[in-house]
Amino acid sequence: MEKKSDDLVFGIRAAIEAISAGKEINKLFIQNGINNPLIAELKDAMKGRDIPLQYVPVEKLNRITKKNHQGVICFISPVSYQPLDQLIPTWFEEGKTPLVLILDRVTDVRNFGAICRTAECVGVDAVVVPTKGGALINADAIKTSAGALHRITVCREMYLKETIAYLQDSGFNIIGCTEKTDKTIYDATYTGPTAIIMGSEEDGISPEYMKRCNELAKIPLNGNIASLNVSVAAGVILYECQRQRNI
Repeated sequence: MEKKSDDLVFGIRAAIEAISAGKEINKLFIQNGINNPLIAELKDAMKGRDIPLQYVPVEKLNRITKKNHQGVICFISPVSYQPLDQLIPTWFEEGKTPLVLILDRVTDVRNFGAICRTAECVGVDAVVVPTKGGALINADAIKTSAGALHRITVCREMYLKETIAYLQDSGFNIIGCTEKTDKTIYDATYTGPTAIIMGSEEDGISPEYMKRCNELAKIPLNGNIASLNVSVAAGVILYECQRQRNI
C-alpha cells in the first residue's frame, strides 16, 4: 500500500485495502468525473460504512501529492470512533452522570486537539464531532492534545440535529455556549446528564442547534474583545461544570 504519511493513502487499490481492513476513514477524495471498474469496487467497499466522501478537481489531489494517486486520496484516522447510541445505556447502567461535549464545525486541528486535552482532564465521557465539517483527527491534533485523543472517547455523527434530539430523549440537558444570551455559564445547571455544545470559530453554534438547546450560557467578558478562542472557551465552561459537580 503506497503511503505518503501515516494518515494518508493514495491510489484506488490502496483505499479499497484500507476500507476492507476496517481502518477508520476521516475522509475520502475522489476525482470529479472518474469512473472505472476499480472505482465501482471502491464504492462497493464503502457501502454500510460512515465514510465522508468528496468529489474534487484533480488539481486538489495534485496539490496533496505529486505521486500517482489514480484519482483517489484517503485520509486515515489515528483513533477509532465509538457509537454514541451504544455508549449512553452503558453509562447509565454504570451509574454515571455523563458529560458529553459536542463540537459544531470546529475546524482548526490545534483548537480541536486543545479542546480534547481539556476534555480528558475534566473527565468528559465523549467528544462528539460531525461526519462532515469538523477538524480532521490527524498527527497535529494528536500532538496538540498531548495524547488525550488516544484516551478520550470520540463519536462521529452524521446528523448532529438527530444526535441532540437523541441526547434530550435520553435525559440530557443540552447547554449551548454562546454570547447570544443574557444568561452566564454560572447560571446554567450541569449536575445532571449534560451535553455542552461549542460552536465554530467563525460563527458559533448553528441556529438550528441553538434552538434545540435547553439552556444557552455565555462566558462573561470584561475586556474589549468580543469573544474567546473556542478552545479557551471550552476550558472555561468545562471547569464550571466540574466545579458544580464537585460541590
